[in-house]
Amino acid sequence: MTRTWVVLSAALWCLAGVKIYVKLYQDSPVLVCMDFKHANKETVDPTFVWFGPNEEKLTGNNQMNITETGKLVVKHFLESLSGPYTCTFFYKAVTAGTQEEKVIKKRYTFVLFAYREPDYSYQMSLRFTTKSCEGRTNDLLFRVLKKVLDNLISDLTCHVIDPSYKCHVVRIPKRGLVHELFIAFQVNPFAPGWKAACTQSTDCEDITNYNILQARDRIEEFFRSQAAIFYHNFNKIIPAMHFVEHSLQIVRVDSCRPGFGKNEAMHSNCASCCVVCSPGTFSPDIDVTCQTCISIHVYGARSCP
Repeated sequence: MTRTWVVLSAALWCLAGVKIYVKLYQDSPVLVCMDFKHANKETVDPTFVWFGPNEEKLTGNNQMNITETGKLVVKHFLESLSGPYTCTFFYKAVTAGTQEEKVIKKRYTFVLFAYREPDYSYQMSLRFTTKSCEGRTNDLLFRVLKKVLDNLISDLTCHVIDPSYKCHVVRIPKRGLVHELFIAFQVNPFAPGWKAACTQSTDCEDITNYNILQARDRIEEFFRSQAAIFYHNFNKIIPAMHFVEHSLQIVRVDSCRPGFGKNEAMHSNCASCCVVCSPGTFSPDIDVTCQTCISIHVYGARSCP
């Protein structure tokens, strides 16, 4: 059975249950052990009992904040806290005149999933003109370019990985045949020392994603300046090897930390999120999806027994 939720004053009321996504290390929304209809009318002798994942009865503590009116907030949410949270709401219906009492029971289920933002990296491709596809000059340019880019972004603990190039002969209208280097590489936010930049943060994906965005902008500006140099020196002697204007292409590549993955079909309301792997799945590395493993019975598994 599908459910929907209504959010009022930062509280979630169960009307009929959509999955709830809680960012890792943050607090959950306020979960209200009552539907909207009962919240707007008088109830006699209400009591509330909460059960968490694995049907464990919950009691108020530093992590599980439960109020006397049945509201629950899960503090500092971790992947292991993912799963169904069920509340039973008891109250009495009192018959006027006879004062006959009848205990009424209502049950509500909230399914919570830990999530985190994906880690960004950028796949880049560009072209340089060259004199010939033969000789060592192309290798030298390639190595120098990688070193320049690494130096440009090293203070952001980002670096260039998986660099490659191929030389092709390209026919250009009104210019005939020219030799060009087709260069590709990925800009990655996990250069040596990246963890040291996260000492002030429990989860530093916001820091690494900010750094990689800065690295992307610096590289774009670098090649923009290369194109400007060519434009302003158009009537002068142009070096045989130079950046081909407008050839820079950038594509963002998302990855998820171990134990998390993307699944648009299962998590359509958090399609861009890296959501904790559900029981029966796992993710051992920085892949984007959780793999099937029927022997897993916990959330956030990183290996398959």
